[in-house]
Amino acid sequence: MPGSPARLGVLFVAATAHAVAVGDLLRAAVRAGTPLGLKAKAVMDAGQLVSDDIVLGMLEERLRQPDAASGFILDGYPRNLAQCAALQALRERLGQPLDVAIKLDVPSELIVERIAGRAAKEGRKDDTPETVRERLRVYAEQTEPVASYFERIGKLRCVDGVGELEDISRRVLAALPQTLTA
Repeated sequence: MPGSPARLGVLFVAATAHAVAVGDLLRAAVRAGTPLGLKAKAVMDAGQLVSDDIVLGMLEERLRQPDAASGFILDGYPRNLAQCAALQALRERLGQPLDVAIKLDVPSELIVERIAGRAAKEGRKDDTPETVRERLRVYAEQTEPVASYFERIGKLRCVDGVGELEDISRRVLAALPQTLTA
């Protein structure tokens, strides 16, 4: 969900996976001026969500790096059913199984406040309150079915995403299968 606490994956010290935050991946590609990053920049500057093809290309490049071979935690992907299918195909190519999908439950207006505050602090123009509300509308329309998909296949765990990062992290760790935290 947009605005859910970022970098949660890095707190999973007990897990043997590396965090891959799609938003950070996109911003790094933009900063580096890669071909996919330049395409993403134009879309992000317009306040739109970056296309599946661009995101999947960046994601595949990242997940093929050696540190992701033992596993990875995705933050911000998949966000629609087409991406679920693309992720499944990518995982099959990489030989990586899906263990669990975590959904952080956070009220919409808190998300708007979090992202607007972050944008002001970081001087980012792509995260105005209006833009965030539009992303939340798109989220409800496109991403909420992803949660239903993961629920149908028995992989979804819902976690309260409100509070201090340490507390949220503890709740997420408690929702993970023991095989990932042992």
